[in-house]
Amino acid sequence: MHQVRKMKSVPLRHNSFITAGIALFLLIMLIPVNIPAESAEEKGLAIATEADERDSGYGDSTATMLMILRNRHGQESNRQMRYKTLEIPGDGNKSLTIFDSPKDVKGTALLNYTHKNGDDDQWLYLPALKRVKRISSRNKSGSFMGSEFAYEDIAGQEIEKYTYKWLRDELYSGMECFVVERYPVDRKNSGYKRQVAWIDKDEYRTWQVEYYDRKDAHLKTLTMTGHQKYVDKYWRPAAMHMVNHQTGKSTDLQFSDYRFNVGLTDNDFNKNSLKRAK
Repeated sequence: MHQVRKMKSVPLRHNSFITAGIALFLLIMLIPVNIPAESAEEKGLAIATEADERDSGYGDSTATMLMILRNRHGQESNRQMRYKTLEIPGDGNKSLTIFDSPKDVKGTALLNYTHKNGDDDQWLYLPALKRVKRISSRNKSGSFMGSEFAYEDIAGQEIEKYTYKWLRDELYSGMECFVVERYPVDRKNSGYKRQVAWIDKDEYRTWQVEYYDRKDAHLKTLTMTGHQKYVDKYWRPAAMHMVNHQTGKSTDLQFSDYRFNVGLTDNDFNKNSLKRAK
């Protein structure tokens, strides 16, 4: 009989490679990897950038406004206004606010050129004097037509005008919101040391802003309500309520008749347009 020859065992190299690979993978997984976390400043800027991008591309728009001024005793006075705005590619926007009533302010108009960098340009037309007055950057913290809105509040809020810091996430009126602090770049001329904004996570709409004066005392709070979407993309509030905690005064702005892409051009936003505003 033939004897069965015993074969020498040969290691399975392929399986050895797999085993070694798994061991190496597990070893790598156990090694701590220092991935830099997003800083509060980076997160704050990212939130502001996303909000800005979602509101870009509307072209031009118009709206009707009712301004309600209240003194500390609750006495009211009303003003009817119209608002026009035009996006400027690569820069901020141009806007024109026109007063239609009452008679003592009828024809008064504010022209604003917002820039991403540097000072904004603002001019106020006073029909009683038939004069166009330039608003100096040193005066942008002043009251706009006796309201609780400053000239810098009326100007476009370009993201380059501020530095940012995410503070926390929290509920506001049942909505998950980012709470973001922003600091004016032009600290010398701004009336504020800082602002704190509540921005919802779903649509990046601003619902509330707290304003702190140069001494870091709580000066004002702006509350926005009734946001509606237009042309399937752009959210606009139906009302803004600004209260001054130090004087007890407040101002409401109620918006209606929003329209977009109405065909406005640069010619609708120059100093001559202030005098002929109708």
